[in-house]
Amino acid sequence: MELEPANTPTCSESLAPTTPLAAIAEQPHIRQGTPEFKRAVLALFMAGFATFGVLYCVQPLLPGFSSHFGISAGNSALALSVSTGVLAVAMLVAGIVSDRVGRRPVMVASLLASALLTLGTALTDDWSMLLVLRTLLGVSLSGVPAVAMTYLVEEMDSRSLGLAMGLYIGGNAVGGMSGRLIAGVVADHWGWRAGIAAVGVIALLATVALWTQLPASRNFRARRAEIMQLPARFAGLFRDAALPWLFACGFLLLGVFVTLYNFLGYHLAAPPYQLSQTVVGLIFTVYLVGSFSSAWMGQLANRLGRGPVLALSFGLVLLGIVLLALPWLVAMAFGIALVTFGFFGGHSVASSWVGVRAGVLRAEASALYLFSYYLGSSVLGALGGVFYTHWGWAGVCGFTLLLTLAGACVAWRLWHQLRVEEVGVVMVAGR
Repeated sequence: MELEPANTPTCSESLAPTTPLAAIAEQPHIRQGTPEFKRAVLALFMAGFATFGVLYCVQPLLPGFSSHFGISAGNSALALSVSTGVLAVAMLVAGIVSDRVGRRPVMVASLLASALLTLGTALTDDWSMLLVLRTLLGVSLSGVPAVAMTYLVEEMDSRSLGLAMGLYIGGNAVGGMSGRLIAGVVADHWGWRAGIAAVGVIALLATVALWTQLPASRNFRARRAEIMQLPARFAGLFRDAALPWLFACGFLLLGVFVTLYNFLGYHLAAPPYQLSQTVVGLIFTVYLVGSFSSAWMGQLANRLGRGPVLALSFGLVLLGIVLLALPWLVAMAFGIALVTFGFFGGHSVASSWVGVRAGVLRAEASALYLFSYYLGSSVLGALGGVFYTHWGWAGVCGFTLLLTLAGACVAWRLWHQLRVEEVGVVMVAGR
């Protein structure tokens, strides 16, 4: 666990209200190895699975959208960008709502609405309406990612948090893979509508699992949704020495990841590869690497520290992009696996670090982290379309390489900041 600087108040110390009674009433946290831990991890694994399945199921269908609707690669990418862009903003509100009505009800309602909107998307044959439904999907999805991490930080024992967070993000990885894979394979045989509908049905089943298996919150304390106080709370988070840099890491991590996956399908479907949609969809099986990475890197960070492991994650992404720029399929396969491993490991470390660092403002901090995270997907994913249109796959690789170098510099700064804080604590303790 990171140590806070001895002479600098944390977010929780500087902004938290005095609530001694709430602290006294705190209930036991969920420990690893208990039935409640297994139920919570299963429920949130399925929630993450469905959330990222319906969000990213359109990604392998982008070339099909270009053909069916007669639109460019950049316009086709809007099917994903509008969802992630709206999702980024909506999560700021979802966290506030969950502070008032509870974590569990918000997540269940969010996932149910998302499943129904996905099924509705499968029925439309108008590009503008498809974008409207995908925009609404971004709003409805916000309740799961904005609240799930907060639920885990509140309910999990600190020694179990790294594994639980890693497994939840692992569900995101498997869901992202499965949504893309299922949609791509089904679409190759029965059309893109059938591919999206299949993912929507899975999301309905995941909603039932979340509703029936997730343990009720023990340590949630309802707070009035005080919108006017949000700017002060957010400003307090930005005064922290590490949190703004962690937000930047989230922005860059997902921005790079989504950009590469958005246009890799176009690259592999074009000469000289000319792979089928089914084969391109199978590429997303490397998400299984991410499922392992998120849990393993989370535990590694508990032993070595979050700073060095976050820096390692960006290094792996950087090496993966270099391999993706090579013309050989084998090198590209290793490259996308490294990118995926580094991305999910980095996200697992950064997201858990945000929750621990923010103290009682963890809901606001998680919302800002995820706002930055999905804003990176929307903005950088759309910019990637400009690079692909003008400079092809080489332009995309160059663009993401520069972004990853920037992320590595941010991770190095966080690592350095951590060492400075630890030295400060040791010096104070030795007086």
